[in-house]
Amino acid sequence: MAVNRPYTKTTLEAARLLGQLIKLSRKKHRMSESELAARAHIARSTVQKIEKGDPSINIGLVFEAANVVGVALFNTNDSHDLRRHNDFLTDQLTLLTRKSKKDDSELKDDF
Repeated sequence: MAVNRPYTKTTLEAARLLGQLIKLSRKKHRMSESELAARAHIARSTVQKIEKGDPSINIGLVFEAANVVGVALFNTNDSHDLRRHNDFLTDQLTLLTRKSKKDDSELKDDF
């Protein structure tokens, strides 16, 4: 038996928005739910849940469906651009997570 997890209104609205974007793009491409499911290697029922904005669907499946119908993720459809963004963030995280060496020397302020 599945346990319902509570989600914030923001999360629910974001999932619904992405689902609507995927559905709109699918329809603009004159693609059926079954065609999207086949191209994304997911079940048709999963496509329906994604398009309804079900937040419990695996994020990778949602991203795959978005990619198949051409919905831009993070303002790009280019995997090279996504790689550059990821590399930049990795560098930033590396800089932030480095522990600075604690300076145990006594402060000399006798001028």
